[in-house]
Amino acid sequence: MKVVVTGASGYLGGSLCRALLNDGHQVRAFVRRTSDVSQIPSSPQGKGGLLELVYGDVTDYPSLLLAFSGCDVVFHAAALVEPWLPDPSQFFTVNVGGLKNVLQAFKESGTIQKIIYTSSFFALGPTNGRVVDETQLHREKFFCSEYEKSKVEADKIARQAASSGVPMVLLYPGVIYGSGKLTAGNILARIMIERFNGRLPGYVGHGKLSFCHVDDVAAGHVLSMHKGHVGQRYLLTGDNASLEYIFDAAAIITQTRRPLFHIPIWVIYIYGWISVAIAHITGNLPLISYPTVAVMKQSWEYSCDKAKNELGYAPRSLDQGLGEMLRWLKEEGLIKY
Repeated sequence: MKVVVTGASGYLGGSLCRALLNDGHQVRAFVRRTSDVSQIPSSPQGKGGLLELVYGDVTDYPSLLLAFSGCDVVFHAAALVEPWLPDPSQFFTVNVGGLKNVLQAFKESGTIQKIIYTSSFFALGPTNGRVVDETQLHREKFFCSEYEKSKVEADKIARQAASSGVPMVLLYPGVIYGSGKLTAGNILARIMIERFNGRLPGYVGHGKLSFCHVDDVAAGHVLSMHKGHVGQRYLLTGDNASLEYIFDAAAIITQTRRPLFHIPIWVIYIYGWISVAIAHITGNLPLISYPTVAVMKQSWEYSCDKAKNELGYAPRSLDQGLGEMLRWLKEEGLIKY
């Protein structure tokens, strides 16, 4: 089968391309000319899948339409994933406008049989200490970030398209982690780097989040192409845990000391505001901004039982995945223990 992957150069995109190649498909990787494509497989893998690089942007409709030509399935994984940007309109240009372009290109392509859309747990909203499933809809009373707001808006567009007959499957990953690019989409690896290099001496955050390994999420995407029911929503999440648990588990895995104290949330919040102020001057995006702290104050706990039962989704345990990620960080010389 010939598939196109938008956002192929991203953290999830590279792993998704690899999973599709290993499943024997012809993969058209849609990337911007300025993208770092080092994480995209460059040679045939697995059962003989072939990869082709094509250039464009989801905000550039003609390039998107050209990329879709002759393909059977679209994996729309492109997104602008940052907790904060100096120009928040960019989130809506890429995450909302890009999806609209994908849907329009689908209508004109004539060959696309299915769209696999990568949404986010943010589109479902905080869970207030409960474990929820795909039936939850965001209450839209409060948003931790403009990114979250853009994903909620895009989710409404995707659900409307699916209800009107567009052959879509909607996927909602949790906090993706693992080896690969150290982007904002791989924030857990970046937090571990700060922790093991002495720049984050205490526990942070209060609520629980749902963690999922990048390779498991990529495998879930491939499964959704084969088994996903059109119009359905699937959470591709994993174990629900607090950052306190993550720090303790990391200490056990690495046989190092656990943090001795909790950093008060108000301290982190002030740090987030200062980091944003510095970012306005330097142009470098901060690891922790005030929207990040807002996320840490909430609970984001989800059940992936539907994906397990209908797709065969099989996420590894958080302890296993965390151990794999920490070994990779050590091998790369990014942390020491």
